[in-house]
Parts: sequence; structure tokens; C-alpha cells
Amino acid sequence: MTRFDAAALTPDQRDVRTAHDALPHIKAYLARHHARDVVRLVADGGDEPLEVPRAAIELLARILTHMAAGQGVSIVPANAELTTQQAAAMLNVSRPFLIKLLNDGKIEYRTVGTHRRVLAESLRDYMRAEAQRMSDVASELTALNQEMGLT
Repeated sequence: MTRFDAAALTPDQRDVRTAHDALPHIKAYLARHHARDVVRLVADGGDEPLEVPRAAIELLARILTHMAAGQGVSIVPANAELTTQQAAAMLNVSRPFLIKLLNDGKIEYRTVGTHRRVLAESLRDYMRAEAQRMSDVASELTALNQEMGLT
């Protein structure tokens, strides 16, 4: 399994401006050329184009979105194993709360000696499920407000 390197790319003001300026161009390109699986990049004065998978450019657009907002970015491979501290940091929860989630079977993990290792994909599955649950609850509350005539 791949170990997770917690180093995040934190943009400075110049990076924020550059990302902000580049993002609309990349999004427009992807919208105009939605059927292409490969994107050809040509550097200024470059003789040879570089072919890049479309998925990589879509990921670049997501990275630039965060950078343009001044947020740090980390890339975690799907098969990475995280320590409980790293997993808790990704969820923005305390380590004891994460341990409770692990013990309750809400997030899969494996043990290495006496240490727990959380698969990044398992953590993402939990995050997706929680986002869906929160969306469902918000929809229920909205419907309840409408029933009661509070909106």
C-alpha cells in the first residue's frame, strides 16, 4: 500500500492570482472539447505537444479551484493508507471521534501491529455517505418547513 505524505501545497498570493486567472480558460476548454479523452498541451515556443489524459486536466481544474480560493491542496492516492491522525485531519474531526467511527464499523481499516491504518478510499466512501446523509436531512427539513408554512 502507498503511504500518504501529508505535505500540502499552500498557495501564496501570486499562485492564487495565477490559479484564478487560469481556471476559466481551463473550464472553457473542457466545456468546448467535452468529447476528447486526451488533451494536447503546447508550451510557449515548444516544438513538441504533450498529450495528457482529460481526467488529469479535470483534476487540475479542481486543484486550481481550491488554489484560487487560497486553500492548500493535497493529493491522496486512492490506495494510500493513512494514520488515524491523518484520517482525522482529513475529516476535520478529533482522533478519538475517528477511533469511534472505526470501532463502530463506519470506516474500514486494517491493523499493522498495534496501529490502525485507514484506506483513503474507505475514508472517501464515508465522506460521500455523510455528504449524502446531510443533503437528505436538509431536504427533509426544507419539506417540513414548507408543510408548516415557515418558508
